[in-house]
Amino acid sequence: MNPRLRSFLTSTFLVFSLTAILSAAPDRELKTTPLMRLETRTLVQMLEHFHYNKDGVSPTEYADIVTRYMEELDPQRLFFLQTDEQAFRRQYGPRLETDLAYLGNIDAAFDIYKVYEQRVQARISWIFEQLPGSFEFTADESYTPDRSKSPFPASAADADDLWRKRLKYEMLHDVVAKKTVDEAKTTLRKRYERMLKNMGDTETSDIQETFLTSLTRMYDPHSDYFSADTYQDFSIQMKLSLVGIGAVLGIEEDGYCIVREVVAGGPAFTSGQIKVNDKIVAVQQEGAEPIEVIGMKLRRIVDMIRGAKGTKVTLTVLPRDASDASQTKQVHIVRDVIKLNSARASATIYELPGANTGETIPVGVIALHSFYDGSPEDAAPEDVRNTASQDVAELVAKLKTEGIKALVIDLRRNGGGLLTEAVNLTGLFIKTGPVVQERDFQGQVSVDSDTDSNIAYDGPLAVLTSRFSASASEIFAGALQNYGRAVIIGDSSTHGKGTVQAVLEMKNFLPRLSQDVGNTGAAKLTVRKFYLPNGASTQKKGVTPDITLPSIDDFLPIGEGTLPRALVWDEISPSAFTGKALDQTFVQPLLEASRGRQDSLEEFVYLKKNIDWFREKQEQKTVSLNLDQRLATKQADEEFKKAMKAEAERLAQNNYVSREIKLDSVIKAEAAGLAPAPNLDEGDTDAEEDDARAKFDVHLRETLRVVGDALRLDSGSLISAETPSPVALHKG
Repeated sequence: MNPRLRSFLTSTFLVFSLTAILSAAPDRELKTTPLMRLETRTLVQMLEHFHYNKDGVSPTEYADIVTRYMEELDPQRLFFLQTDEQAFRRQYGPRLETDLAYLGNIDAAFDIYKVYEQRVQARISWIFEQLPGSFEFTADESYTPDRSKSPFPASAADADDLWRKRLKYEMLHDVVAKKTVDEAKTTLRKRYERMLKNMGDTETSDIQETFLTSLTRMYDPHSDYFSADTYQDFSIQMKLSLVGIGAVLGIEEDGYCIVREVVAGGPAFTSGQIKVNDKIVAVQQEGAEPIEVIGMKLRRIVDMIRGAKGTKVTLTVLPRDASDASQTKQVHIVRDVIKLNSARASATIYELPGANTGETIPVGVIALHSFYDGSPEDAAPEDVRNTASQDVAELVAKLKTEGIKALVIDLRRNGGGLLTEAVNLTGLFIKTGPVVQERDFQGQVSVDSDTDSNIAYDGPLAVLTSRFSASASEIFAGALQNYGRAVIIGDSSTHGKGTVQAVLEMKNFLPRLSQDVGNTGAAKLTVRKFYLPNGASTQKKGVTPDITLPSIDDFLPIGEGTLPRALVWDEISPSAFTGKALDQTFVQPLLEASRGRQDSLEEFVYLKKNIDWFREKQEQKTVSLNLDQRLATKQADEEFKKAMKAEAERLAQNNYVSREIKLDSVIKAEAAGLAPAPNLDEGDTDAEEDDARAKFDVHLRETLRVVGDALRLDSGSLISAETPSPVALHKG
């Protein structure tokens, strides 16, 4: 075919294709409706009256909503220009407080969105013009994939150069994965066609929600505005989070769908292949092609992942520690309801080497993945409806019968749950006393206390935590640390989620004469803050362990402190409790002994190799656009991971002898053929992604050694938990 004719036909096809996609968009009248005006004014009033940080945003800061909204629309700073940001701030910034607080006018949101839509359409048209051309991957160029902290391009020429590199970067994903350049081009074309379609599906309520959430996020990262549609779906989503794969999802600034939480006992949890902070790239139904979900609305992604019980969904996952976006894996999951027996507390006895040859010291470990109440609406008949504290009490009794000398509570994957259960669980290890203080937006403080004087276990106790230990987990660990009742061991800190949110339906706060205006949205606002018995907040700082272990988690973007505008750490007056933190004369020898092992044992050499490799990858902000360099990097990464897996398997041969201790109801269920799927994930958040079966857990092994040290150091003490003491670990 004549090259000019081919070029003409290609260009004509691109124009028709783009026009067809855009014409499919529904007719929308992008302007503030009367209901939107009411909701906007009401939301501002709710923030100023009910939010814990109600005085946290000044009138002069309202202009920042413009920038935050632009960043929500264009999280990777790819479409808007710096001149757009400057113009929008000049035009809307000075009047935005009046528009929102007094007039309820959000026309600024719609005006900015129209420009965004134009920028995207123009850029995708440009992309379609570039794709038929040739691409070379031999130049010594690089691209920065994460532009979430970068400014918008300074000029149209800068944006073109940025996109030239981005197209090469995206194409290399497939080329490095052994696809042809033509196949990579096809993938890119489908991706941007889907982006246009998604943009065409955007409704006015979506724009309203994004803009007003930009306002609520000025107060703290956990406050949101829900449109009427989102709010109606909210309770359904909460219920159906127990059906499907059992994971809580979110959208990152780069447009990726990220796993925020893996629900204990769900299919994703029992698979051992889905981790918090993994990214879901594509979703595939049985018998269908995978559909890429990058840039897709969260509601649509959730709908694709949900499905009938017993059906299979295949997720293309980018692991959280992947060094390259091409290093994805496919995870096959059968949709199901959460099996409570899988989610419940479990126990293991480990035999530590004693002082004499052949002598062992039995130490119990209870893994608790959530503070559950065991009574969801959708529980299957075979599921026992015990609470977390009841299950732990039963396991403790069994472990005591087996003659354990010490106990470890493993909370590394515990993202929280019911506060009442955190209080009840703490009560198993102290006589009575305050466990948590809560301060509301009016400054009033309430105290939740353990009032049951019975103690399930008064022996040596340690709590193992990680960056993933959040909310109720932090209350439990922090309270026991306040009472000097346990040695806390783990990552440099816990998650730092020390706030409470409430969902307030908008219609209940609208003016009385305006309450019959139709379906209204809701606001999720931060209304309270947690404090420990000693008055210290768990917000942002979390709980700092007595003994810190090296961890990859400390180099991941995990924790409250990584979130923009997170509420600050502070203190209130201590509650009246008897107890004090462990005396340093007791902790220091344990810490020094642990540091000595961290400097000498080969398993810590193995762990530090993993950490150093991961940290180096995290510090590399740019990715080469040279194919040979990318292939060499991929090969080196694969060789490193292969060597580390082999090393883990070798070290796992030194595991302590162990045996499981099961709940009576679990034993009964298993006898009836209702055994849950095995949980392959032992809890080690530093383990290789595909190495869960090796069950080589460096942090748990070191925790057991610390417990052994404490038993030897405290050989002369017989202190009871009924009289809190600087020494919590002692011979029983």
